[in-house]
Amino acid sequence: MSSPLELLCELIQRRSLTPDDAGCCQLIADRLGAIGFEHEWMNHNGVTNLWSRRSCGQPNAPLLVFAGHTDVVPAGDEAAWDSDPFVPSIREGTLYGRGAADMKSGLSAMTVALERLQAAGESLHFDIALLLTSDEEGPCRDGTRHVAQILRSRGIRPDFVIVGEATAERTVGDRYIVGRRGSLGCNLLVHGIQGHVAYPHRARNPIHQIMPALAELCATHWDDGNADFPPTSFQVANFHSGTGASNVIPGDARIVFNFRYAPCSRAEDLQQRVEDCLHRHGVEFTADWWHSGTPYHTPPDLLTQAIEAAIGQVLDRRPQAFTGGGTSDGRFLAPLGAQVVELGPVSASIHKHNEHIALEALDVLCNLYIACLREVSLRLDTRAG
Repeated sequence: MSSPLELLCELIQRRSLTPDDAGCCQLIADRLGAIGFEHEWMNHNGVTNLWSRRSCGQPNAPLLVFAGHTDVVPAGDEAAWDSDPFVPSIREGTLYGRGAADMKSGLSAMTVALERLQAAGESLHFDIALLLTSDEEGPCRDGTRHVAQILRSRGIRPDFVIVGEATAERTVGDRYIVGRRGSLGCNLLVHGIQGHVAYPHRARNPIHQIMPALAELCATHWDDGNADFPPTSFQVANFHSGTGASNVIPGDARIVFNFRYAPCSRAEDLQQRVEDCLHRHGVEFTADWWHSGTPYHTPPDLLTQAIEAAIGQVLDRRPQAFTGGGTSDGRFLAPLGAQVVELGPVSASIHKHNEHIALEALDVLCNLYIACLREVSLRLDTRAG
């Protein structure tokens, strides 16, 4: 087996369900330590966080960070898998297992890319760090967010960040991510008065209260997006009410909804528009808002140029710069001032049964990371000259 495949199989075998790292970080740390990386563990509230850095030996050198997560989502009904999700299985040129795409393949390719550059004796004129966490699929409070706060307090500002999330649409390198929308969510409790369905005048139906307002919110055009981002979207994720009986007006209704918003909107404005709508429709409610990330965008610059050049060399194609999809830990690193991109395997099978990656894609991803590092170094040398 190739080195990235061997490492990926070892990682998949570790049942690292959020926030349990299950020894994944230590496995990678052992390999990085052998090629000169120094480790600092920044574990917090049961979450494993590894900050591993190697200096190029030059004072005030730029810093490039590979970032990723070792935790995975649950496998769900394991009977729906064609093989054990935590026993790597290769069938017809494809590796199956939980984390194969999201994102243990990215971690494997990053690690082996660094090993291969070291073995080749190549000198890169920047420091390299790996930031690994076991809290990306969970609440995201004690992982990269926590490490970023520590880095900020120490005055450590990465110049470049490559996140190994699954970003490709159909084949590795067809697109990479240069930004993410913000995420704003709400747990909405609508207050009613429980009663008998035959005596509605003695009750207040929270479903009847919320439905006109909810219909308006679902039909609202929030913004037009911009040249780099699609328009803001509003989606209801959960709606629960009732006792289960057919003759009882419920006493409350609980709705969960989420905005994925473009930079042309602000979280506080979206929140105010929602609450204004609810008040206008006479809804009695309590809103518990949470804001899990602001939008960020990396415009064309040294890192995007390096990524596109690397993809051109390895795959002879020009990738799409993309800003769609969900959130990632890039949202915690961009505010440090870094250019942040995400480049990884195909995302089609992530969080699904029979998650997988093509074997050839794993080697391609490793070669892409090697080419990216070389291109960053080349461009830094050119600027310095």
